[in-house]
Amino acid sequence: MINKRGETVDEKIKKLDVELARYKEQIKKTRPGPAQEAVKARAMRVLKQKRMYEGQLDMLYNQTLNLNQVAFAAEGIKDAQQTISLKSANKELKGMMKTVKIQDIDNLQGGMLDLMDVGSEIEEPLGRSNRVPDDIDEEHLMGGKLICCYINFYVEEETCYMDRYQK
Repeated sequence: MINKRGETVDEKIKKLDVELARYKEQIKKTRPGPAQEAVKARAMRVLKQKRMYEGQLDMLYNQTLNLNQVAFAAEGIKDAQQTISLKSANKELKGMMKTVKIQDIDNLQGGMLDLMDVGSEIEEPLGRSNRVPDDIDEEHLMGGKLICCYINFYVEEETCYMDRYQK
């Protein structure tokens, strides 16, 4: 708003400068006497008006400067408040770090690794194959069972050896 008022006053000053230039030309063209004195009087009134507007413009610029200084000071205070907040947060973190013991964390981590190793040792035997060759597939096993059962049914009355292992 102050800037807008400053622009308005500045425009008025420019208009008065144009009017003063016109009076200056008129004073040069007229002969000394009452006509020239009348033009000089008008020029003096315009000059006083211009100086009044220039004073107002200076006051507006000073107001703008003061407002900018206040805004700058307010920002400085906000920055200081944030710095103080960081300082208290830093103090709080230091207090928290006193309760945390790195040795306890290392011990906990080591214990977890030991438990994971024990779990791996337990899973290893459970995951081993029971001496079944890798090249035997399901079709091969099913074909062998059928042949064995056929022989037992028609040849022997004993149960198939494959059935014993599946029970």
